Order: sequence, then C-alpha cells, then structure tokens
Amino acid sequence: MSAPDPDAPARRDLEETERLADRVAAAVSRVRGVARLMPGPVATYLPGRTVAGVAVRDGVVLVSVAARYGESLPDVAERVRVASRRAAPGLRVDVLIDDVDVEGG
Repeated sequence: MSAPDPDAPARRDLEETERLADRVAAAVSRVRGVARLMPGPVATYLPGRTVAGVAVRDGVVLVSVAARYGESLPDVAERVRVASRRAAPGLRVDVLIDDVDVEGG
C-alpha cells in the first residue's frame, strides 16, 4: 500500500484555479466592448504559462481589460462582471478597465 500523497490537495487546487482562470478569460474575451485582456500584474501564474488579465485569489476574481473606444466604460465593466460571474459562480468579481483601445490609430 502506498503512502497518501501530501501534495494532492494543492495539485487539485492548482488545477481548479487553472480551469477557472481559463473559463473567465474565454468568457471575457467574448464580451462586447472588450478589446483585450490586459497583460501585467493582473494574472494567474501557472506552471509553464500565465493567464494574463485574470487573477484568481482567495475567492475573488480580478479581471483587467482594455475597452474599445466609444463604449460606455461602466457598461463594459458590468458586462465583464456578468460574464465572469457566469464562468465563476459564487465568487466576487472585481473589474479594472486599464486602457482604452482606439481602432485605426
């Protein structure tokens, strides 16, 4: 009989964090008015890769985006929040609009 793996719970938590960050990033990328997820300090750091623009920590999801010029920023933030909550039910979602992208210039 083998000994229990003491790292198993941490691996499960990491796998769930990875799935959650990927779901939120995919959902937010489809939101009207979002130009892109913002790289930088808001990210989920995983072994071998980073999910830019989405930080998952202690029951809170922080999402950082660039909005498209001409969109109502409060509306974009609310749509991002709604999409994120669908991908991460039960978690608090905070949204940062860190930039505005102007198409063609």
